[in-house]
Amino acid sequence: MSHLTRITRRTSSGSGTWPASMSPLLQRVYAGRGALDKSQARPRLAQLHAPELLSGMDAAVALLADAIANDRHIVVVGDFDCDGATACAVAVRGLVMLGARHVSPAVPNRVTHGYGLSPSLVSELAELKPELLVTVDHGIACHAGIAQARALGWQVLVTDHHLPGPALPQAHAIVNPNLAGDDFPSKSLAGVGVMFYVLLALRRNLRASGMLPAPEPDLSTLLDLVAVGTVADLVPLDANNRALVSAGLRRLRAGQGCAGLRALIEVCGRRAETLSASDIGFAIAPRLNAAGRLEDMALGIACLLCDEDAPAREMAGILHGINAERRGVQQQMTDAAELALSKVAALDGDVPLAVCLFDADWHPGVVGLVASKMKDRVHRPVIAFAPAEPGSTALRGSARSIPGFHIRDALAAVDARHPGLMQKFGGHAMAAGLSMELANLPAFEAAFRTHAAGALDDAMLQAELLSDGELLPHEFDRFHAEALRDGGPWGQGFAEPLFDGTFEVVDWRAVGERHLKLVLRCPQRAQPLNAIHFNGLKPEAPPARVHIAYRLSPDDYRGGDAIQLIVEHLQPALA
Repeated sequence: MSHLTRITRRTSSGSGTWPASMSPLLQRVYAGRGALDKSQARPRLAQLHAPELLSGMDAAVALLADAIANDRHIVVVGDFDCDGATACAVAVRGLVMLGARHVSPAVPNRVTHGYGLSPSLVSELAELKPELLVTVDHGIACHAGIAQARALGWQVLVTDHHLPGPALPQAHAIVNPNLAGDDFPSKSLAGVGVMFYVLLALRRNLRASGMLPAPEPDLSTLLDLVAVGTVADLVPLDANNRALVSAGLRRLRAGQGCAGLRALIEVCGRRAETLSASDIGFAIAPRLNAAGRLEDMALGIACLLCDEDAPAREMAGILHGINAERRGVQQQMTDAAELALSKVAALDGDVPLAVCLFDADWHPGVVGLVASKMKDRVHRPVIAFAPAEPGSTALRGSARSIPGFHIRDALAAVDARHPGLMQKFGGHAMAAGLSMELANLPAFEAAFRTHAAGALDDAMLQAELLSDGELLPHEFDRFHAEALRDGGPWGQGFAEPLFDGTFEVVDWRAVGERHLKLVLRCPQRAQPLNAIHFNGLKPEAPPARVHIAYRLSPDDYRGGDAIQLIVEHLQPALA
């Protein structure tokens, strides 16, 4: 089931103009990502696009300003992932800062309500007696729920970033950079970023009308949450998003994050002073997401809204425990998925161009992680399905894709040719969600594979790693490792620096059941290098000479001047 991986070295259009204090290595890395000066490489908040460029903003601000002026009850409806939770917290905190006195958070339960503002959630929210509903990180596909809310006499403001379908819901206002005809230059805002922009525009409106509380609220205090949600949702880190994330990381590193995020940083064993986007993606976000996957995201939102250290630590500890449970469930499901894939490959002679996996015992909150793992393993679009609840014939699916194959558009194409197979779907280019009946799964799988066969080519089916080239012998040191770590934020669309080269394997050993620890030597450097290849352990010993793609990282465990290579890909070196 292995797939070929091609390592391609980046090229740049020029060397750029840089301050003398910046290392040549970092200049090269930036140039390889199209950034040719410091303002492009490290954008600041002053460079943010104007909120007024978002269509629907005037109507959204009018709704919120009227609700604040007339003391109406605003209910903010979040989503059960990290972006949705942080967006909910940003909305509640920000609206209160701007003068709203009656603001309540709400969030659907994955099992009970399904995704978004569903009719069942609207029915449950009725007891809160909302007058204005604000959806964050969802809403653009919630036609039925919005219609029901309006029938009850509520106003509805949709803030979302997901791609819209052919018809828009009948909300009173919609703010979404991906609406047709929207002039906002950055289409990559996360849900939390969209809500933050709404607050910026609302503050300007209230200032102009003399309704702004004194002293003037500092909305930049919300950027810690914006950073976490943006990184967690894997949206491209274009210049606008990097400005938001950088500012949020600065707050977190200075110990100025909200109590909930400070507690999460502590419970996952990270150091706030050196926190990176990678720490958010691999440590903080999974603990928040785990609540929405296995339990109820209301706990995650409560943690982010908490202002006192002791209860925040208690909630972070609970989230930490749920995440440990999630890891166990995920491993069991991943093992089952690998077994199922191996059986399919044995029958067909190879892995299908597009993969659908289903197991009646799987948990619907974890199928997205399984789809992602399998996609990485076989470099194919993968959809993993689970019963919506134990014993149900209603399925929830989560899709993950490869570059060049737009998964949400693929689902739309299948739906157009075979209407009724899916009950609903939505998402982005690389990730999507869908629901259907179990009886429709065989027909859907056939239709999905047929579409993939016409859309995928050989080049797309070969995984590619973009490398920043070889490191010079003197660049294998702590100074350069820390410069690379601190030179971000790195993430989608602005990839963390990755290098490649040929090394001699001096020694190796297994770490746990899955990881490979290496001692390597490179030409023109006497001192050997420590390296770790997570999930890289094979039954056979590694070759004597290897060509690897790797990241250069400070080794904080060993401390001092220690560095470590984090191996992303290993193959035998060419003779």
